[in-house]
Amino acid sequence: MKKISILTVLFTFVSGLVLAAEVNIFNARHYKADAELYGKFTEKTGIKVNLINGKSGALEKRIIEEGADSSADLYITADAGRCGAMDGKGALQGGLTSANIKAAVPKNFRTNKWVGIAKRARIIYYSPERVSGAELSGMTYEGLADPKWKGRLVIRKSSNIYNKSLVASLIANNGKKATAAWAEGVVANMARKPEGNDRAQIMAVAAGEADIAVANTYYLALMLSGKKGPEQQEAAGKVKAFFPNQDGRGTHMNISCAALVKGAPNKANAIALVEYLLTPEAQEHFTNNTFEFPMIAGVSPSPLVVNNLGLDFKQDLKTKVSTYGKNQAAAVEIMTAAGW
Repeated sequence: MKKISILTVLFTFVSGLVLAAEVNIFNARHYKADAELYGKFTEKTGIKVNLINGKSGALEKRIIEEGADSSADLYITADAGRCGAMDGKGALQGGLTSANIKAAVPKNFRTNKWVGIAKRARIIYYSPERVSGAELSGMTYEGLADPKWKGRLVIRKSSNIYNKSLVASLIANNGKKATAAWAEGVVANMARKPEGNDRAQIMAVAAGEADIAVANTYYLALMLSGKKGPEQQEAAGKVKAFFPNQDGRGTHMNISCAALVKGAPNKANAIALVEYLLTPEAQEHFTNNTFEFPMIAGVSPSPLVVNNLGLDFKQDLKTKVSTYGKNQAAAVEIMTAAGW
């Protein structure tokens, strides 16, 4: 019988570990560019990225139902409200606290269980033909309830997570009572019942169905890029962007977030991936493909964003995005009561 040395056994064992190095991402972001980025991570580290794609609700349900048997290491999704809600259900664990992560991500955009990997702002789009500079002067989110906008506003349904987080931020800053009155004013000002996605709101303004719309920043750049066809590209050219609350706390900011799942089987690899997503290389990949704002300093947004939305605006760095999940139930209650 041929003898096998201890060194051979050790080498085989270690090689097997290297070959098995992997990280499992439950991914609710549906961008081809993200998959390309994970491929670059694998090239650099040898860690294989297993992507389980799906809608946020389905992925969250699966993670919670599988519990300790879940293979998920990271849950990556759009909106801090979703990550906060998962934390509230006990599905996440601490550990995203490395020096690299702390140095890259400002405190208000992270917790020890999930961190922002890219930023987005929810702003106002308007028709320059029908909305004057005087009307917009000093405009705030609170101002969306001003009767002067009656019949002139479009916005998505209350079930939309972006709106849930916006209203949650208003609760954090103004309280439930004031936010409830605000929601009633917003509903009274709607040009039509809420329908469609963010791009549909921008298209409604371009078509003259409304004068102002609320939508996330990256949608305009996406439309202008031509990736959504000539009709949307033309419509995007008919509206202008406005950043609210510039004289106060700043424009409402949200994030795409990476959350560390409780019981993650590949925790160290998951942390390594998050650290990679916060490098200049990865951040530039996000900004140039998904048109989000970079999370880290020293990286510029896409030229499409800079040229059509601007770069020099005051961000709300006061409101912690962790409050979006905490105030989510109250936000839904308020919008439902207002008939949103």
